[in-house]
Amino acid sequence: MQHTSLDTAVSHRRIVLAARPKGRPVASDFRLETVPAPAVGEGQVLLRTLWLSIDPYMRNLMDEVGPGYAPRIEIGAPIVGGTVSRVAASRHPGFQVGELVLAQAGWQELALSDGTDLRRLGEMAHPSHALGGLGMPGFTAHVGLLDIGQPTPGETVVVAAATGAVGSVVGQIARLRGARVVGVAGGAAKVRHALEALGLDACVDRHDPQFAQRLAQACPRGIDVYFENVGGPVLDAVLPLLNVGARVPLCGFVAHYNDGPAPAGPDLRPSLLATVLQKRVRLQGFIILDHDGQRFETFQREMAAWVQRGEVKLHEEVIDGLQHAPAALQDLLDGRHIGKVVVRVGRG
Repeated sequence: MQHTSLDTAVSHRRIVLAARPKGRPVASDFRLETVPAPAVGEGQVLLRTLWLSIDPYMRNLMDEVGPGYAPRIEIGAPIVGGTVSRVAASRHPGFQVGELVLAQAGWQELALSDGTDLRRLGEMAHPSHALGGLGMPGFTAHVGLLDIGQPTPGETVVVAAATGAVGSVVGQIARLRGARVVGVAGGAAKVRHALEALGLDACVDRHDPQFAQRLAQACPRGIDVYFENVGGPVLDAVLPLLNVGARVPLCGFVAHYNDGPAPAGPDLRPSLLATVLQKRVRLQGFIILDHDGQRFETFQREMAAWVQRGEVKLHEEVIDGLQHAPAALQDLLDGRHIGKVVVRVGRG
């Protein structure tokens, strides 16, 4: 097959893992490198990264012992991550130069693919949305809330990190399902965003010294569905409020991603297990990669319609430049962003 190409780059930049973080990642855990552009082999495509997704799970994959659902990042290897990429060169019969694709190119300007991990996007008005509300975070919200949480009209749904990439979609879908939605967010600006931009019924600031009492006041009929992606003191405040038969979809626990060895202190496991048992709580963890295929098509169709009608609003924070990806991840883990965080790596 003839090698077709619109790319003449001889080198590109990438960010690799320089050291395994001890707690919160710091600048020295990453290294920005300039390396030769990869050669395109038979059956491969060369991808040029346009948009890079920044997600909490990236921190888990940097640890010495991974969480079991994805391979860890090796020292000296590029940080993993979802991307919106343009096919820059192709020796693959199924992909043409210039096509826009959803990929897993990671923190680098150029990457090779055999095509098996690519999803065609067509031309989109907002391609970066394929990394947010129309992509993995939105899909996580859709599966976790509707398949596991299964809210019904009039029930109370509480969502942690209510202004984040996943939580912001969870809250809006729950409202569309007729539930009363209470968000949990960090800081006055996020609380305002949840109420004014996302249309939640109530939102509680997790930094409030009386957070547990405020949450109880916001949920006078208890909690029927708690969408868990934080853990920590938020979970502690939620547990006593769960109703009999409550459902808890669990997709993450970002409050603990930077934890070291567990400190000495009270053992909270009996309280958790007693609540799950006595209130017949369904606590179900899920990995969104397990739900691809036809389930993704259902999500994509419904979400695209909601966004087009203005029933679900997508908010992004755009960081310009690959070199700023480490700081973007640090800020995300520190809770400094609202909505989906994306890095603009290239244009075109």
